[in-house]
Amino acid sequence: MIRRENQLGNYLLRLKRRGFRFGEDVISFIYFGKQSTGSSDYLVSLSIELTLKCQKHFDPSFYLSVLERLQAHQVTTKKQAYELADQLGLLQVQGK
Repeated sequence: MIRRENQLGNYLLRLKRRGFRFGEDVISFIYFGKQSTGSSDYLVSLSIELTLKCQKHFDPSFYLSVLERLQAHQVTTKKQAYELADQLGLLQVQGK
């Protein structure tokens, strides 16, 4: 579960404990996406979560696209993020 007060680094550590091990290049790209979109740690964490749920692995271009869409739609909650993902048909990928 993602909580607003958690920092991105803590979220990545929790993912690591769950078996998602990201290399330095992926972690750098995650922070690049955060910086380039001006997104909060919370929004970045939601983007990573949606990427992993939809793709079953970390796909950098998919992550960045999700992050940009969440930012453009001014998403502020997990519910809004999942509703937008559903509207965009992203969650249908998960069921296949």
